[in-house]
Amino acid sequence: MVSLGLEDKVIIVTGGARGIGAAIVKLLVEFGAKVASIDVIDGETPPGGLALKADVTKLDSMESAAKEIGEKLGTVYGVVANAGITRDNFFTKLTDEDWDQVIAVNLKGVKNTIQPFIQGMYDQNAGSIVAISSISGDRGNAGQTNYASTKAAVIGMMKSIAREGARFNVRANAIAPGFINTEMTQKIPDKVRDKITAEIPFRRFGEPEDIAWAVAFLLSPVASSYVTGEVLRVNGAHHT
Repeated sequence: MVSLGLEDKVIIVTGGARGIGAAIVKLLVEFGAKVASIDVIDGETPPGGLALKADVTKLDSMESAAKEIGEKLGTVYGVVANAGITRDNFFTKLTDEDWDQVIAVNLKGVKNTIQPFIQGMYDQNAGSIVAISSISGDRGNAGQTNYASTKAAVIGMMKSIAREGARFNVRANAIAPGFINTEMTQKIPDKVRDKITAEIPFRRFGEPEDIAWAVAFLLSPVASSYVTGEVLRVNGAHHT
């Protein structure tokens, strides 16, 4: 049987308690990884792994999580920066609070997620980082100036880390999901959802598992060993 090479690899997933994050955790466990699921809410403990409460907006919180993960699971091979929030509004009505909260979680939170682990990856000369961006960061979206800005910035972050990390055999990539069936998209009004669906060639939203499989591919030292600094679009051809 062909393996993705994730067996016994220590991988952290932020926002792992629900939605896309939970699907990522589940699939990685099935591939034999030791997964540390990190979230601000309580989540199920993955078999052979950890479930930790930590706040990606606070570096000290993530550093404490990193210490516990190192002590209980070992050196981290993979980081999946998935935690994110929306505070949607048209730009003319966007408040500083809504801007700052989204920046704190979606951009600073990615930095805080990666920073405590990346030196360990460099030291072991192996690692893979996957950040969840968005179709909004790839093409923009009305009413999501704050969200789209962070998701576009995350792409730039991954491309830069890819260039820095290559000499240490550490890869960094982004995934830009389209509209996925999660709690976040369930808030979309039916009329708007119908309009979006009509624009997608597949005529449906994606599923969290679609993103999980893309993450597993980019984490794999077998399937994607020469892939770094890329953006993998998983959107049903909604934007190409």
